[in-house]
Amino acid sequence: AWAALVGGQLARRYRMPYRGSGGLTTSKSADAQSAFEAQWSLWPAVLAHTNLIMHAAGWLDGGLTVSYEKFVIDLENLAMFRHFLEGFAVDEASLALAAIAEVGPGGHHLGTSHTQERYRTAFHATSLSDRLAYDTWALAGSEDAATRANRIWKEMLAQYEQPPMDLAVAEALDEFVARRAKELSGVSLYA
Repeated sequence: AWAALVGGQLARRYRMPYRGSGGLTTSKSADAQSAFEAQWSLWPAVLAHTNLIMHAAGWLDGGLTVSYEKFVIDLENLAMFRHFLEGFAVDEASLALAAIAEVGPGGHHLGTSHTQERYRTAFHATSLSDRLAYDTWALAGSEDAATRANRIWKEMLAQYEQPPMDLAVAEALDEFVARRAKELSGVSLYA
């Protein structure tokens, strides 16, 4: 963790881009261990202002395997980092001094127009976390985060649409792959 932070400081000092890693875990499944290890390897990378974070999502078992569920969980974690790092404005509108004075001591602010205009966007809107009351959650099937992540990645895959590509670009890529496959035929990469 400290090495990532020092590396980031040196990169900024010398005005160089900085590549690091995060989302790392030795856990074998998308469980609590994978979540806290990924979190604590991502924080230093984020705090170091890393320009490119390698292995930021899906990594399990020290990089020997990948999990689609862990990928979804890590993407949610990265979205939370992004929301956090965007910060927030501190100005007359955000301080809401007029709304505070209007409600006064002992009142509640949830019904004020100021709160109503802001509460939906003030926090990261998660697609993964469960916010149900326990009884409602139990009646809905008691899904844990890994189960929800499994459903989400399958929905993402089912909804995927390949982006359009210019026909000339696709043909050039196909030609390049065919040419390189021929050139590398019989070459041992590990000799």
